[in-house]
Amino acid sequence: MNTEELVQDWAPLPDIAEMTGLSITQVRRMLEDGVICAIRIGKPKVLRVPLAFFNDGEVVKPLKGTLSTLHDAGFDAEESIVWLFTHDDSLPGRPIDLLRAGNRKEVRRRAQALAF
Repeated sequence: MNTEELVQDWAPLPDIAEMTGLSITQVRRMLEDGVICAIRIGKPKVLRVPLAFFNDGEVVKPLKGTLSTLHDAGFDAEESIVWLFTHDDSLPGRPIDLLRAGNRKEVRRRAQALAF
C-alpha cells in the first residue's frame, strides 16, 4: 500500500488555509517550522497534508513534537506520515489516532526508540 492509499484523506495547501482560517503563507510557514508535513501526491502532483493532522480546524497539539522527534530519528516527511498512519501492535492502534486522542507520551516514546 502506498502512502496516498494509507492515509486516504488529504487536502492541498489552499484547502488547509481555508479550513484553518490562515493565509497560504501561514500554512507554508507551518510546513517550514515542522508543525505539519506534506508530500506531493495526486494528479497533478501537489503538496497535500493529511486531514487527520487537524481537529476542528486546528493542528493536533502533540503533532509538532512528534514530527520533530521523527525528524531527529532521520525520517523525512513521507516516512513520518507512513509511521504515523501505520497500525502499531505495541500501541493500541495507529500513532496518529493516539495523538488525536491526546495520548502523546507513549507515541513519543516509540518515536524516540526509532532513533536508536
